[in-house]
Amino acid sequence: MFFDRPDNGGETAVLVHVNFPEGANREDLNEFRELVISAGADPVGLVTTKRPTPDAKTFVGRGKVEEIAEVVRLPGSALVIFNHSLSPSQERNLERALQCRVLDRTGLILDIFAQRARTHEGKLQVELAQLQYQSTRLIRGWTHLERQKGGIGMRGPGETQLETDRRLLRERVKSINSRLEKVRAQRDQGRRSRKRSDVPTIAIVGYTNAGKSTLFNALTSSEVYAADQMFATLDPTIRRFQVGDVGEVVLADTVGFIRHLPHKLVESFRATLQEAAEATLLMHVIDCAAEERDGNIRQVELVLGEIEADEVPQLRVYNKIDLLEHGGEARIDRDDMGVPVAVWLSAQKRLGFDLLNQAIGELLGEDVFDQEISLRPAEAKLRAILYEFGAIRNEAFADNGDIILNVRMQRHDFKRALARAEIAEQRFIKPVQEAWH
Repeated sequence: MFFDRPDNGGETAVLVHVNFPEGANREDLNEFRELVISAGADPVGLVTTKRPTPDAKTFVGRGKVEEIAEVVRLPGSALVIFNHSLSPSQERNLERALQCRVLDRTGLILDIFAQRARTHEGKLQVELAQLQYQSTRLIRGWTHLERQKGGIGMRGPGETQLETDRRLLRERVKSINSRLEKVRAQRDQGRRSRKRSDVPTIAIVGYTNAGKSTLFNALTSSEVYAADQMFATLDPTIRRFQVGDVGEVVLADTVGFIRHLPHKLVESFRATLQEAAEATLLMHVIDCAAEERDGNIRQVELVLGEIEADEVPQLRVYNKIDLLEHGGEARIDRDDMGVPVAVWLSAQKRLGFDLLNQAIGELLGEDVFDQEISLRPAEAKLRAILYEFGAIRNEAFADNGDIILNVRMQRHDFKRALARAEIAEQRFIKPVQEAWH
Protein backbone atom coordinates (compact mmCIF):
# COMPACT_ATOMS: atom_id res chain seq x y z
CA MET A 1 0.00 0.00 0.00
CA PHE A 2 2.43 2.71 1.18
CA PHE A 3 5.56 0.60 1.35
CA ASP A 4 7.26 -2.06 -0.68
CA ARG A 5 6.57 -5.69 0.03
CA PRO A 6 8.50 -8.76 -1.04
CA ASP A 7 7.33 -10.03 -4.42
CA ASN A 8 6.49 -13.50 -3.19
CA GLY A 9 3.47 -12.47 -0.98
CA GLY A 10 0.58 -14.92 -0.96
CA GLU A 11 -2.18 -16.51 1.10
CA THR A 12 -0.30 -19.50 2.46
CA ALA A 13 1.04 -18.72 5.89
CA VAL A 14 3.48 -19.91 8.54
CA LEU A 15 2.09 -19.22 12.02
CA VAL A 16 4.28 -18.17 14.93
CA HIS A 17 3.06 -18.42 18.52
CA VAL A 18 5.03 -17.61 21.66
CA ASN A 19 3.97 -19.01 25.04
CA PHE A 20 4.54 -16.30 27.59
CA PRO A 21 3.85 -16.57 31.31
CA GLU A 22 0.52 -15.21 32.46
CA GLY A 23 0.41 -11.53 31.59
CA ALA A 24 -0.21 -8.88 28.96
CA ASN A 25 1.55 -10.74 26.12
CA ARG A 26 -0.25 -14.09 26.52
CA GLU A 27 -2.49 -15.11 23.61
CA ASP A 28 -4.68 -18.12 22.78
CA LEU A 29 -3.36 -20.42 20.04
CA ASN A 30 -6.76 -21.85 19.04
CA GLU A 31 -8.21 -18.37 18.67
CA PHE A 32 -5.18 -17.44 16.54
CA ARG A 33 -5.89 -20.32 14.15
CA GLU A 34 -9.52 -19.20 13.84
CA LEU A 35 -8.41 -15.65 13.06
CA VAL A 36 -6.02 -16.83 10.34
CA ILE A 37 -8.67 -19.02 8.69
CA SER A 38 -11.25 -16.20 8.95
CA ALA A 39 -8.82 -13.92 7.10
CA GLY A 40 -8.69 -16.41 4.22
CA ALA A 41 -5.13 -17.64 4.80
CA ASP A 42 -4.09 -21.29 4.55
CA PRO A 43 -1.81 -22.29 7.46
CA VAL A 44 1.00 -24.53 6.17
CA GLY A 45 3.25 -24.52 9.25
CA LEU A 46 3.34 -23.67 12.93
CA VAL A 47 6.36 -22.56 14.96
CA THR A 48 5.98 -22.30 18.73
CA THR A 49 8.40 -21.29 21.46
CA LYS A 50 8.54 -20.20 25.09
CA ARG A 51 9.99 -16.94 26.29
CA PRO A 52 9.81 -14.98 29.54
CA THR A 53 9.76 -11.68 27.62
CA PRO A 54 9.80 -10.63 23.93
CA ASP A 55 13.15 -10.07 22.22
CA ALA A 56 13.72 -6.38 21.50
CA LYS A 57 14.93 -6.88 17.90
CA THR A 58 12.98 -9.85 16.52
CA PHE A 59 10.46 -10.68 19.27
CA VAL A 60 11.48 -14.39 19.23
CA GLY A 61 15.29 -14.29 19.26
CA ARG A 62 17.96 -15.09 16.64
CA GLY A 63 17.79 -18.91 16.90
CA LYS A 64 14.03 -19.05 16.49
CA VAL A 65 14.21 -16.66 13.50
CA GLU A 66 16.53 -19.16 11.77
CA GLU A 67 14.04 -21.96 12.51
CA ILE A 68 11.19 -19.90 11.04
CA ALA A 69 13.34 -19.15 7.97
CA GLU A 70 13.81 -22.90 7.35
CA VAL A 71 10.03 -23.43 7.43
CA VAL A 72 9.47 -20.43 5.13
CA ARG A 73 11.87 -21.92 2.56
CA LEU A 74 9.57 -24.92 2.19
CA PRO A 75 7.37 -24.82 -0.94
CA GLY A 76 4.15 -22.88 -0.54
CA SER A 77 5.22 -20.68 2.36
CA ALA A 78 4.84 -17.01 1.49
CA LEU A 79 3.65 -15.21 4.60
CA VAL A 80 4.55 -15.28 8.31
CA ILE A 81 1.88 -14.31 10.83
CA PHE A 82 2.66 -13.66 14.49
CA ASN A 83 0.05 -14.17 17.20
CA HIS A 84 1.30 -11.02 18.90
CA SER A 85 1.66 -7.30 18.29
CA LEU A 86 5.05 -6.41 16.79
CA SER A 87 6.75 -3.05 16.85
CA PRO A 88 7.58 -1.50 13.43
CA SER A 89 11.29 -2.20 13.96
CA GLN A 90 10.65 -5.85 14.93
CA GLU A 91 8.48 -6.31 11.85
CA ARG A 92 11.13 -4.69 9.67
CA ASN A 93 13.95 -6.82 11.11
CA LEU A 94 11.93 -10.01 10.63
CA GLU A 95 11.05 -9.21 7.00
CA ARG A 96 14.73 -8.51 6.30
CA ALA A 97 15.80 -11.82 7.88
CA LEU A 98 12.99 -14.00 6.48
CA GLN A 99 12.74 -12.33 3.04
CA CYS A 100 8.97 -12.55 3.05
CA ARG A 101 6.02 -10.58 4.31
CA VAL A 102 5.49 -10.54 8.08
CA LEU A 103 2.12 -9.72 9.64
CA ASP A 104 1.32 -9.30 13.32
CA ARG A 105 -1.92 -9.91 15.22
CA THR A 106 -3.09 -6.31 14.85
CA GLY A 107 -2.51 -6.33 11.09
CA LEU A 108 -4.37 -9.65 10.84
CA ILE A 109 -7.43 -8.31 12.69
CA LEU A 110 -7.38 -5.16 10.54
CA ASP A 111 -7.35 -7.32 7.40
CA ILE A 112 -10.39 -9.28 8.63
CA PHE A 113 -12.19 -6.03 9.41
CA ALA A 114 -11.41 -4.74 5.90
CA GLN A 115 -12.98 -7.87 4.39
CA ARG A 116 -16.11 -7.74 6.56
CA ALA A 117 -17.02 -4.04 6.37
CA ARG A 118 -20.07 -3.51 4.16
CA THR A 119 -21.51 -0.08 4.93
CA HIS A 120 -19.95 3.27 4.06
CA GLU A 121 -19.37 4.01 7.76
CA GLY A 122 -17.78 0.63 8.41
CA LYS A 123 -15.36 1.02 5.49
CA LEU A 124 -14.34 4.49 6.68
CA GLN A 125 -13.75 3.22 10.22
CA VAL A 126 -11.59 0.34 9.01
CA GLU A 127 -9.60 2.54 6.63
CA LEU A 128 -8.93 5.02 9.44
CA ALA A 129 -7.62 2.26 11.70
CA GLN A 130 -5.46 0.89 8.86
CA LEU A 131 -3.95 4.29 8.07
CA GLN A 132 -3.12 4.90 11.73
CA TYR A 133 -1.52 1.46 11.90
CA GLN A 134 0.51 1.98 8.69
CA SER A 135 1.71 5.46 9.66
CA THR A 136 4.44 3.97 11.88
CA ARG A 137 5.49 1.49 9.19
CA LEU A 138 6.13 3.76 6.22
CA ILE A 139 9.87 3.95 6.59
CA ARG A 140 10.64 0.38 5.55
CA GLY A 141 9.82 0.89 1.88
CA TRP A 142 11.36 4.27 1.25
CA THR A 143 14.85 4.07 2.75
CA HIS A 144 16.31 3.85 -0.76
CA LEU A 145 14.80 7.16 -1.87
CA GLU A 146 16.56 10.38 -0.85
CA ARG A 147 14.68 13.41 -2.12
CA GLN A 148 11.85 14.25 -4.41
CA LYS A 149 12.71 17.84 -5.25
CA GLY A 150 15.87 19.54 -6.46
CA GLY A 151 17.31 21.67 -9.28
CA ILE A 152 17.68 25.44 -9.72
CA GLY A 153 15.86 27.27 -6.99
CA MET A 154 14.96 24.02 -5.28
CA ARG A 155 18.35 22.92 -3.95
CA GLY A 156 18.70 21.46 -0.49
CA PRO A 157 17.31 18.34 1.05
CA GLY A 158 13.87 18.96 -0.41
CA GLU A 159 10.96 16.70 0.56
CA THR A 160 11.76 13.02 0.85
CA GLN A 161 9.37 10.40 -0.47
CA LEU A 162 8.78 9.34 3.11
CA GLU A 163 7.75 12.87 4.10
CA THR A 164 5.48 13.10 1.07
CA ASP A 165 3.71 9.87 1.99
CA ARG A 166 3.34 10.94 5.60
CA ARG A 167 1.78 14.21 4.48
CA LEU A 168 -0.62 12.42 2.10
CA LEU A 169 -1.51 9.98 4.84
CA ARG A 170 -2.22 12.80 7.32
CA GLU A 171 -4.45 14.50 4.78
CA ARG A 172 -6.36 11.27 4.12
CA VAL A 173 -6.81 10.67 7.87
CA LYS A 174 -8.09 14.23 8.26
CA SER A 175 -10.54 13.70 5.39
CA ILE A 176 -11.85 10.42 6.84
CA ASN A 177 -12.24 11.95 10.30
CA SER A 178 -14.26 14.78 8.80
CA ARG A 179 -16.59 12.34 7.00
CA LEU A 180 -16.93 10.19 10.11
CA GLU A 181 -17.92 13.26 12.12
CA LYS A 182 -20.94 13.66 9.83
CA VAL A 183 -21.82 9.98 10.31
CA ARG A 184 -21.45 10.36 14.10
CA ALA A 185 -23.72 13.41 14.04
CA GLN A 186 -26.39 11.42 12.17
CA ARG A 187 -26.06 8.51 14.60
CA ASP A 188 -26.26 10.86 17.59
CA GLN A 189 -29.40 12.41 16.10
CA GLY A 190 -30.98 8.95 15.80
CA ARG A 191 -30.14 8.17 19.43
CA ARG A 192 -31.58 11.48 20.61
CA SER A 193 -34.75 10.77 18.65
CA ARG A 194 -35.12 7.37 20.33
CA LYS A 195 -34.53 8.96 23.74
CA ARG A 196 -37.22 11.55 23.11
CA SER A 197 -39.68 8.79 22.29
CA ASP A 198 -38.66 7.00 25.51
CA VAL A 199 -38.24 3.68 23.68
CA PRO A 200 -35.86 1.42 25.65
CA THR A 201 -32.70 0.41 23.78
CA ILE A 202 -30.99 -2.96 24.26
CA ALA A 203 -27.45 -3.33 22.88
CA ILE A 204 -26.07 -6.80 22.19
CA VAL A 205 -22.37 -7.03 23.10
CA GLY A 206 -19.99 -9.92 23.52
CA TYR A 207 -16.87 -11.73 22.39
CA THR A 208 -16.55 -12.37 18.68
CA ASN A 209 -18.32 -15.51 17.43
CA ALA A 210 -20.40 -15.81 20.61
CA GLY A 211 -23.65 -15.93 18.59
CA LYS A 212 -24.78 -12.30 18.83
CA SER A 213 -26.07 -12.00 15.26
CA THR A 214 -27.80 -15.39 15.42
CA LEU A 215 -29.62 -14.26 18.56
CA PHE A 216 -30.41 -10.88 16.96
CA ASN A 217 -31.89 -12.56 13.87
CA ALA A 218 -33.96 -14.95 15.96
CA LEU A 219 -35.41 -12.17 18.12
CA THR A 220 -36.16 -9.70 15.32
CA SER A 221 -36.78 -12.02 12.33
CA SER A 222 -33.96 -10.18 10.54
CA GLU A 223 -31.39 -11.51 8.11
CA VAL A 224 -28.19 -10.00 9.47
CA TYR A 225 -25.15 -11.95 8.22
CA ALA A 226 -24.29 -14.61 10.78
CA ALA A 227 -21.55 -17.21 10.37
CA ASP A 228 -19.32 -19.42 12.49
CA GLN A 229 -16.28 -17.18 12.03
CA MET A 230 -14.48 -14.32 13.72
CA PHE A 231 -15.92 -10.83 13.20
CA ALA A 232 -18.78 -11.89 10.93
CA THR A 233 -20.56 -8.65 11.95
CA LEU A 234 -18.92 -5.22 11.79
CA ASP A 235 -21.73 -2.91 10.77
CA PRO A 236 -24.28 -2.18 13.52
CA THR A 237 -27.90 -3.07 12.80
CA ILE A 238 -30.91 -1.68 14.68
CA ARG A 239 -34.34 -3.31 14.73
CA ARG A 240 -37.49 -3.11 16.88
CA PHE A 241 -39.09 -6.08 18.59
CA GLN A 242 -41.79 -6.80 21.16
CA VAL A 243 -41.01 -7.76 24.76
CA GLY A 244 -44.01 -9.18 26.62
CA ASP A 245 -45.80 -6.56 28.67
CA VAL A 246 -43.05 -3.98 28.13
CA GLY A 247 -44.00 -3.51 24.50
CA GLU A 248 -41.72 -2.28 21.73
CA VAL A 249 -37.96 -1.94 22.35
CA VAL A 250 -35.00 -1.17 20.09
CA LEU A 251 -32.36 -3.90 19.68
CA ALA A 252 -28.86 -3.01 18.42
CA ASP A 253 -26.34 -5.58 17.17
CA THR A 254 -22.70 -4.45 17.64
CA VAL A 255 -19.19 -5.50 16.59
CA GLY A 256 -17.66 -8.39 18.52
CA PHE A 257 -14.76 -7.92 20.94
CA ILE A 258 -11.55 -9.89 21.14
CA ARG A 259 -8.47 -10.24 23.32
CA HIS A 260 -6.18 -7.25 22.93
CA LEU A 261 -8.53 -5.53 20.52
CA PRO A 262 -6.30 -2.85 18.95
CA HIS A 263 -6.87 0.57 20.50
CA LYS A 264 -6.91 2.03 17.00
CA LEU A 265 -9.99 -0.08 16.26
CA VAL A 266 -11.66 0.89 19.52
CA GLU A 267 -11.12 4.55 18.64
CA SER A 268 -12.25 4.12 15.04
CA PHE A 269 -15.41 2.24 16.05
CA ARG A 270 -16.22 4.52 18.99
CA ALA A 271 -19.29 5.95 17.21
CA THR A 272 -20.58 2.45 16.62
CA LEU A 273 -19.80 1.29 20.16
CA GLN A 274 -21.56 4.36 21.52
CA GLU A 275 -24.79 2.41 20.95
CA ALA A 276 -23.69 0.23 23.85
CA ALA A 277 -22.66 3.12 26.08
CA GLU A 278 -26.03 4.86 25.75
CA ALA A 279 -28.26 1.77 25.85
CA THR A 280 -30.93 1.17 28.49
CA LEU A 281 -29.75 -2.43 28.91
CA LEU A 282 -26.77 -4.48 27.71
CA MET A 283 -27.20 -8.09 26.67
CA HIS A 284 -23.76 -9.62 27.12
CA VAL A 285 -23.81 -12.75 24.92
CA ILE A 286 -21.36 -15.44 26.07
CA ASP A 287 -20.33 -18.69 24.37
CA CYS A 288 -20.83 -20.95 27.38
CA ALA A 289 -19.11 -23.86 25.59
CA ALA A 290 -15.87 -21.92 24.91
CA GLU A 291 -12.71 -23.14 26.66
CA GLU A 292 -11.66 -19.57 27.47
CA ARG A 293 -15.14 -18.50 28.60
CA ASP A 294 -14.04 -16.66 31.75
CA GLY A 295 -11.18 -14.94 29.95
CA ASN A 296 -13.51 -13.85 27.13
CA ILE A 297 -15.93 -12.35 29.68
CA ARG A 298 -13.08 -10.36 31.25
CA GLN A 299 -11.98 -9.03 27.86
CA VAL A 300 -15.49 -7.81 27.04
CA GLU A 301 -15.72 -6.13 30.44
CA LEU A 302 -12.41 -4.36 29.76
CA VAL A 303 -13.60 -2.96 26.42
CA LEU A 304 -16.91 -1.90 27.98
CA GLY A 305 -14.85 0.02 30.51
CA GLU A 306 -12.86 1.67 27.70
CA ILE A 307 -16.02 2.96 26.02
CA GLU A 308 -17.55 3.95 29.38
CA ALA A 309 -20.38 1.42 29.09
CA ASP A 310 -19.52 -0.53 32.25
CA GLU A 311 -22.14 1.35 34.29
CA VAL A 312 -25.05 0.34 32.00
CA PRO A 313 -27.32 -2.40 33.51
CA GLN A 314 -26.29 -5.77 32.10
CA LEU A 315 -27.97 -9.12 31.51
CA ARG A 316 -25.62 -12.00 30.70
CA VAL A 317 -26.90 -14.39 28.04
CA TYR A 318 -25.07 -17.75 28.09
CA ASN A 319 -25.54 -18.99 24.53
CA LYS A 320 -24.87 -22.39 22.90
CA ILE A 321 -26.11 -24.55 25.80
CA ASP A 322 -26.71 -27.26 23.19
CA LEU A 323 -22.92 -27.58 22.79
CA LEU A 324 -22.22 -28.25 26.48
CA GLU A 325 -20.69 -31.67 27.15
CA HIS A 326 -23.54 -32.95 29.30
CA GLY A 327 -26.21 -30.84 27.66
CA GLY A 328 -27.63 -27.72 29.15
CA GLU A 329 -31.00 -26.65 30.42
CA ALA A 330 -32.49 -23.24 29.68
CA ARG A 331 -32.84 -21.25 32.89
CA ILE A 332 -32.72 -17.83 34.56
CA ASP A 333 -30.10 -17.05 37.21
CA ARG A 334 -31.10 -14.46 39.82
CA ASP A 335 -29.28 -12.45 42.46
CA ASP A 336 -30.12 -12.31 46.18
CA MET A 337 -32.88 -9.78 45.47
CA GLY A 338 -34.52 -12.02 42.87
CA VAL A 339 -33.43 -9.81 39.95
CA PRO A 340 -32.45 -11.66 36.74
CA VAL A 341 -28.68 -11.55 36.12
CA ALA A 342 -28.23 -14.30 33.50
CA VAL A 343 -30.21 -16.41 31.04
CA TRP A 344 -29.01 -19.74 29.61
CA LEU A 345 -30.25 -20.50 26.09
CA SER A 346 -29.43 -21.64 22.55
CA ALA A 347 -29.99 -19.09 19.79
CA GLN A 348 -29.35 -21.71 17.10
CA LYS A 349 -31.90 -24.17 18.55
CA ARG A 350 -34.22 -21.39 19.77
CA LEU A 351 -34.23 -22.74 23.31
CA GLY A 352 -34.97 -20.46 26.27
CA PHE A 353 -36.33 -17.48 24.33
CA ASP A 354 -39.39 -17.31 26.58
CA LEU A 355 -37.06 -17.04 29.60
CA LEU A 356 -35.04 -14.30 27.90
CA ASN A 357 -38.23 -12.39 27.15
CA GLN A 358 -39.29 -12.79 30.77
CA ALA A 359 -35.93 -11.58 32.12
CA ILE A 360 -35.88 -8.51 29.85
CA GLY A 361 -39.48 -7.76 30.81
CA GLU A 362 -38.59 -7.85 34.50
CA LEU A 363 -35.52 -5.64 34.07
CA LEU A 364 -37.41 -3.08 32.01
CA GLY A 365 -40.60 -3.47 34.07
CA GLU A 366 -40.07 -0.22 35.88
CA ASP A 367 -40.83 1.49 32.60
CA VAL A 368 -44.31 -0.06 32.57
CA PHE A 369 -47.39 1.92 33.66
CA ASP A 370 -49.61 -0.56 35.50
CA GLN A 371 -52.39 0.88 37.63
CA GLU A 372 -56.09 1.72 37.87
CA ILE A 373 -57.15 5.18 36.70
CA SER A 374 -60.40 7.10 36.91
CA LEU A 375 -61.54 9.19 33.92
CA ARG A 376 -64.14 11.90 33.97
CA PRO A 377 -66.74 11.77 31.16
CA ALA A 378 -64.99 14.72 29.48
CA GLU A 379 -61.80 12.62 29.28
CA ALA A 380 -63.40 9.81 27.22
CA LYS A 381 -60.98 10.56 24.34
CA LEU A 382 -58.17 9.03 26.42
CA ARG A 383 -60.25 5.86 26.85
CA ALA A 384 -60.53 5.49 23.07
CA ILE A 385 -56.77 6.03 22.62
CA LEU A 386 -55.94 3.45 25.31
CA TYR A 387 -58.16 0.94 23.50
CA GLU A 388 -56.13 1.64 20.35
CA PHE A 389 -53.00 0.62 22.26
CA GLY A 390 -54.74 -2.49 23.60
CA ALA A 391 -53.75 -1.38 27.10
CA ILE A 392 -57.09 -1.72 28.94
CA ARG A 393 -57.46 -4.94 30.91
CA ASN A 394 -60.65 -4.10 32.79
CA GLU A 395 -63.30 -1.41 32.63
CA ALA A 396 -66.01 -0.36 35.12
CA PHE A 397 -68.20 2.66 35.84
CA ALA A 398 -68.50 4.56 39.09
CA ASP A 399 -71.80 5.84 40.48
CA ASN A 400 -70.88 9.41 39.53
CA GLY A 401 -70.32 8.45 35.89
CA ASP A 402 -66.51 8.22 36.02
CA ILE A 403 -64.84 5.49 33.96
CA ILE A 404 -62.60 3.15 35.99
CA LEU A 405 -59.88 1.58 33.82
CA ASN A 406 -57.23 -0.99 34.68
CA VAL A 407 -54.32 0.02 32.41
CA ARG A 408 -51.03 -1.73 31.64
CA MET A 409 -48.67 -0.37 28.96
CA GLN A 410 -45.22 1.16 28.51
CA ARG A 411 -44.87 4.41 30.39
CA HIS A 412 -43.69 6.28 27.29
CA ASP A 413 -46.75 5.06 25.34
CA PHE A 414 -49.02 6.22 28.17
CA LYS A 415 -47.40 9.64 28.07
CA ARG A 416 -47.99 9.78 24.29
CA ALA A 417 -51.63 8.85 24.84
CA LEU A 418 -52.00 11.64 27.42
CA ALA A 419 -50.47 14.13 24.99
CA ARG A 420 -52.90 13.09 22.22
CA ALA A 421 -55.83 13.45 24.63
CA GLU A 422 -54.46 16.83 25.77
CA ILE A 423 -54.34 15.75 29.41
CA ALA A 424 -51.48 16.81 31.70
CA GLU A 425 -49.13 14.00 32.82
CA GLN A 426 -49.45 15.12 36.45
CA ARG A 427 -53.08 14.03 36.33
CA PHE A 428 -52.03 10.35 36.56
CA ILE A 429 -48.23 10.25 36.85
CA LYS A 430 -46.89 11.50 40.15
CA PRO A 431 -43.56 13.34 39.98
CA VAL A 432 -40.63 11.60 41.65
CA GLN A 433 -40.02 13.09 45.10
CA GLU A 434 -36.51 13.39 46.49
CA ALA A 435 -36.05 11.69 49.82
CA TRP A 436 -35.55 13.87 52.94
CA HIS A 437 -32.15 13.61 54.49
